Amino acid sequence: MWPSLKDLAKDLRNGQVKSVDLVNKTFQLIEDNKEYKTIISVQKDSALKKAQAIDEALKSGHKLGRLAGIPFIAKDNFLTIEGYTTAASNVLKNFRAPYQATAINLLEEEGAICVAKSNMDAFAHGSSTENSDFFTTSNPFDQERVPGGSSGGSSASVALNIAPFSIGTDTGGSIRQPASFCGIVGYKPTYGLVSRSGVIAMASSTDTIGSLTKSVSDGILIMDIISGQDKLDSTTLDSQYKVDSKRITKVKKARIGIIKEYLDYGLDDSVRKGLDLTIQKLKDQGFLLEPVSISSLPLALAVYYVLCPAEVSSNLSRYDGLRYGYSDDQSKDLEDSYFKNRTNGFGKEAKRRIMIGTYVLSSGYYEAYYKKAQLVRTKIINDFKEVFSKYDFLIGPTVPTVAFKKNSKNSPLEMYLNDIMTVAANLAGLPAISLPVLMNDNLPVGIQLIANQKKDNELLSLALEVEEILKS
Repeated sequence: MWPSLKDLAKDLRNGQVKSVDLVNKTFQLIEDNKEYKTIISVQKDSALKKAQAIDEALKSGHKLGRLAGIPFIAKDNFLTIEGYTTAASNVLKNFRAPYQATAINLLEEEGAICVAKSNMDAFAHGSSTENSDFFTTSNPFDQERVPGGSSGGSSASVALNIAPFSIGTDTGGSIRQPASFCGIVGYKPTYGLVSRSGVIAMASSTDTIGSLTKSVSDGILIMDIISGQDKLDSTTLDSQYKVDSKRITKVKKARIGIIKEYLDYGLDDSVRKGLDLTIQKLKDQGFLLEPVSISSLPLALAVYYVLCPAEVSSNLSRYDGLRYGYSDDQSKDLEDSYFKNRTNGFGKEAKRRIMIGTYVLSSGYYEAYYKKAQLVRTKIINDFKEVFSKYDFLIGPTVPTVAFKKNSKNSPLEMYLNDIMTVAANLAGLPAISLPVLMNDNLPVGIQLIANQKKDNELLSLALEVEEILKS
């Protein structure tokens, strides 16, 4: 079990632990937990060199960043100079990025050390990591079950205590859903709060970058570091809206709406029990909670699975098999070239989304599907605005069920239904967080808190308080 990030940083500054030891510990934990298949690649040599340099700097009394010497794991769709970036796809097998993601740079500027890249659904298309072209990650609590997705490897790594924290992406729930399945804290910020520069695009109008941690306080620190305006991403918000640890304060008498629509989606008994428990504990602490209806929410999943494939189709059109990836071992060139074309390189789910997306954007169908979905998306955004004029926050389950068994979803639609409670926040650009609430038959249950756009500091303040209340 790792200490909190603040305690770990303090121990490093005081010389009680060395960064080299922490990095070596992480690599040993990766090896010890290899049966869970959380990691695609490691960056051992570069990580140890950085750790040695930080240890020397600390020994010499240099003032270093807030995460100096602390190892972390990045989802494999973040570009990193060291090692490979594959997005868990054969198309990018052996691809070395020419530059790094802004989020990685910001963490490294504070002294954090990226030690490995985690498994995911290929190109982030999925909710289980079963769509990875390489292997399926196992749930830390039951190896016959999935960890969720698409940030499944990142979530499982944190739950297994392989590293103190990880970063991931959330396009339709890909941080919050696996966080719920793995019993950790998953934070999806307001759209545009964190730069997407250097992160392999899935659906550009809903892609967000967030944190996967053991506690809310650790997530706050990570988001404080990686949020803010970036000239490399024109969609980033003014830095006045960034997460700021100094602006995290105690929430007083918040009005919280219980999303009625999320109670009608065939909840597992354990999920309903977890939500009811949370609601009652909040009421006992003086919070006002009452049911609220958002009439357009039942349409959110259909809207998402029109708009998302359309953007996927556009973003994946750049992978033409000519410019991406190369082999360190030239004898593998022929084998690699087989995968560096669209027919053999893309998996079934990528092909499915490309075809759906191309269809809804094509002549004669654009008006019937894509344009109509955009109109309904605007309705969803306006409905949330109306609700937030009356309530400070919203609460509901993160996912209708606990982690499901591998190979148990018999159709794409069954898999897509896992996103039914998470996609609306992405469509509306809202910040949302999944918190672990209880264990049922040794499987975690998560609840979701949602706030209005740009209210990230307020949401994290509430999450910090809810976390404390749930521990009592």
